[in-house]
Amino acid sequence: MHGRWRIVLPMLVVGGMLIGCASAKPPDALVWPNPPDPPRIKYLGSISSQVDVEKVSIWRWIADVILGAEPKARMGKPYGVAVDSDGRLLVADSAWGKVMILDSKKGEFSLLGMSGPGVLSKPLGVATDSKGRIYVTDSFQNRAVVYDHEGNFLLGIGERGRFEQPIGIAVNETLGRIYIVDTKKHKISVFDTEGNFLFEFGSRGTEDGQFNFPTNIAVGKSGIVAIMDSFNFRVQLFDADGKFIRKFGGAGTALGRFSKPKGIGIDSEGHIYVSDAAFNNVQIFDQDGRLLLFFGRMGTGPGEFWLAAGLAIDGKDRIYVADQYNKKVHIFQYLAKSGTDESGPGPSSVTESNASKSENVTGKAAGSDLPVGSTEPAASSLK
Repeated sequence: MHGRWRIVLPMLVVGGMLIGCASAKPPDALVWPNPPDPPRIKYLGSISSQVDVEKVSIWRWIADVILGAEPKARMGKPYGVAVDSDGRLLVADSAWGKVMILDSKKGEFSLLGMSGPGVLSKPLGVATDSKGRIYVTDSFQNRAVVYDHEGNFLLGIGERGRFEQPIGIAVNETLGRIYIVDTKKHKISVFDTEGNFLFEFGSRGTEDGQFNFPTNIAVGKSGIVAIMDSFNFRVQLFDADGKFIRKFGGAGTALGRFSKPKGIGIDSEGHIYVSDAAFNNVQIFDQDGRLLLFFGRMGTGPGEFWLAAGLAIDGKDRIYVADQYNKKVHIFQYLAKSGTDESGPGPSSVTESNASKSENVTGKAAGSDLPVGSTEPAASSLK
């Protein structure tokens, strides 16, 4: 029997080495726009479970093979996403009713909001700040909860009756403000970092500064506030005090229009990204609302979405998009220079994108499943 184990164990070790070598092979580069244009978006990979981040020793792998591995947590219905200053991915998963914390650097996985005063029921929005604090909206409990970096409860926001359905949440650290989107009240409530109410803006309607079931929100480095006005099928931009600046979008299948807009984010250069669950792609705009580029399509493969949802952009301009049906978060990189580095933004220019070159108003734009409408977007560039 001992002799048999002496044979089996080396085979397991070699098998593990072979598996490791096979999985380490990098996939072919997936970039947008298509050649010969310089690439500006690169697909990096995806995360769907704790297996994707946990570090497993060869001895742990052998034990799992022999004794059977313990069940691993997988995403159920990811919606809101955020990335903290340590690179941890935070995923508000409404199926779990918790926030998943996936730490690729340390190889750790945990769940936030399991018990106590910070228990969560239906988290949808999640944000973080440079101190590692985590901000979460719970649309079932109608409140927001703030935790420290380690997941300890700090405070709750929203006395009874304040919210009807809080979803999107964003933080302006410079001003010490927390912005929370109340979808059913059609307004944005603003608090200080201690949870004290400051002011609110918005009401139901179609006029400038009014909303129709707004959902998600992003705050740029300049303090600009971008709000996904979902049932008005548009993005609205405001200053930090809630003063309307401009709007863009509209319902339809033309480039630059929206059908089921969900997530919104702003990169370090001010470009605005919008994910759409119907188009299953992400469109990128400048702050004047001109379409610059779009990427993704419906499917189950790398860089493909099936019900794209929440979106976040980290300090290195990596783009994270929740994919609800595929139960994962896709990760992309904005390439600002030569298109070969992944270090973040830098001075560059794209004179044309696949979107701005499309002339077929009855077909589909190159590199996307987004139907092209009768109106072409203004030619612009990612700078």
